[in-house]
Amino acid sequence: MTRGGPVLAALLLASGALARGEKVAWIRIDRAIGPATAGYVARALKVADVERAECLVIQLDTPGGLLESTKEIVQSFYSAALPVVVYVAPEGAHATSAGCFITLAADVAAMAPHTGIGAAHPVSIGGGGGEQKVDDVMKQKMENFAASYIETIAERHNRNAEWARSAVRESASITAEKALELNVIEIIAQDREDLLKQLDGRKAKGRALKTAAATVMPIPMVARERVFQTLWRPEVLFVLMLIAMYGIIGELSNPGAILPGVAGAIALILALYMGSVLPVNIAGIALIVLAIALFIADVFATTHGVLTVGGIISFAIGGLMLFDRAGPAFRLSLVYIIPAALLTAAFFLFVVGAGLRAQWLPVRAGKETLVGKTVPAATPINKDSGRVFIEGEYWNATSESPVAEGQPVQVVAVEGLTLRVKPNPQEGA
Repeated sequence: MTRGGPVLAALLLASGALARGEKVAWIRIDRAIGPATAGYVARALKVADVERAECLVIQLDTPGGLLESTKEIVQSFYSAALPVVVYVAPEGAHATSAGCFITLAADVAAMAPHTGIGAAHPVSIGGGGGEQKVDDVMKQKMENFAASYIETIAERHNRNAEWARSAVRESASITAEKALELNVIEIIAQDREDLLKQLDGRKAKGRALKTAAATVMPIPMVARERVFQTLWRPEVLFVLMLIAMYGIIGELSNPGAILPGVAGAIALILALYMGSVLPVNIAGIALIVLAIALFIADVFATTHGVLTVGGIISFAIGGLMLFDRAGPAFRLSLVYIIPAALLTAAFFLFVVGAGLRAQWLPVRAGKETLVGKTVPAATPINKDSGRVFIEGEYWNATSESPVAEGQPVQVVAVEGLTLRVKPNPQEGA
């Protein structure tokens, strides 16, 4: 064969593929698995099916994610009309926790060299005292479910179910090379081109894949999916909680501002909606509420900042515990918690404190300020009539005890345009 023979053969193969319209749909997931990810995968499968793609390749690199979203993705794989290939890449990538489930659920599992897979143990639920037994039971139930679920997934594609169980029960994690040796995956591919060559001719879902010279068709996230992918994060939920807290309490302590109340109400609704999906820990919320109570109490109590320090500590611990039942991908960092705790303490001490103190100040204008003042009677005062001169004007006055003209009297109450007074013996003496 001449030197140009292989090149000519490749060109002919490529031209034939273009003529037949062979395509490979390709998406990339490099964040935690959440509701937005599940929706993205489902839409990509539909688009790939409409475009008559040979398969959908999911390039995966994830630290884990939510179990419910993982189950949705696995179910999408099962119901898809075309084969699904999960490719853990690039080098250094990991399919951890939820990523392990997703990789094993694919029709073809592939990894790049020097990548990892495993550590699919469900996150434990902490607790203490009497709740520890309940939590231990729940932890065992979660572990048993996850182990049986991943075992079923592995057996569906004739993969190593024993190792899959160990990934859950023992948090086992292996490299790509070991995964190929243990029949956890089928392919180790250096890059995209190598993957497509190795996929060519492989049978999946009753068809032989033709991918060697297929055109790669990326399916990017639409704007809605990108927004939700950004929003479905613990940091965003944490910020929404702070905005809701600042806005609503700021409105209550400074009535009439309107904008803080509106912003707080919107943030509260969004936070409640996200909290129904993300794994929020009630104990974390309780500690944050306790911190707020300590901040407010320190506004009125003379503790020299002791309650504020306690509030900051409670807020920080609550922030750390807020998502402690989720995987590492859904936990808050101290980079967010510490500044938020200090900012919240300053907010309550200066903004809310000033508003509350202003509401508790005595009235300084209006007829309510007349109560308690002592003035001489301008005329004799009895139960029916009398007058006093106060604050630059004459007022009608009545008294249960007779008062002589010029005798000091103290204002007891204001009843319409009449002052109820009583003799002030101290001033008379």
